[in-house]
Amino acid sequence: GVSHVLTLVLQELSLLCKRDVNGVGMLYDLLRSRWLQALLKIYECLQHYLGKRPVPVTPQARSLNHEVIELLREAPQFAEIKELRRLLRAPHLKASPALLSAHDTVAQKDFEPTLPPLPDNIPENEEAMRIVCLVKNNQPLGATIKRHEVTGDITVARVIHGGLADRSGLLYAGDRLVEVNGVPIEGLEPEQVINIL
Repeated sequence: GVSHVLTLVLQELSLLCKRDVNGVGMLYDLLRSRWLQALLKIYECLQHYLGKRPVPVTPQARSLNHEVIELLREAPQFAEIKELRRLLRAPHLKASPALLSAHDTVAQKDFEPTLPPLPDNIPENEEAMRIVCLVKNNQPLGATIKRHEVTGDITVARVIHGGLADRSGLLYAGDRLVEVNGVPIEGLEPEQVINIL
């Protein structure tokens, strides 16, 4: 891996250091530094983890939990079965279906919004249109809108530096809004569009 390559580079640099080539000594010391070695070890560990990422056993944990509880109701009442029923009915699993639902959502990779398909018959002379998907989590969009004086379209007036829209790099001042959250906005006032946002 990376550590092996670094070892080879250090061997080559040690030969150049003996010849006293400008700057090689400093580079050699840098590559031998403990912090760089530790950083490379962390990098290799992360690469190893990404290669062997844990995978959920089932994407249907919530329904499986209910099914097992029903099966255990009909099963003979051995001590182990009673304990398993008690565990599956524990408050953190029974009272909070959100825990298993969250697991299933992540396991199914069902956490991104679904965008409508692009139409196949777009005329060549029509303006280019982008579909932008920004997921807000109780944070402001970071952009202001206005009605264009000439066309009457709702456009992005400005993008606030550091806001969600700015960080995404997907919205720009002057962009025309056509639809927000699946709602066509033609004929709406900017205040009404803000409520949809």
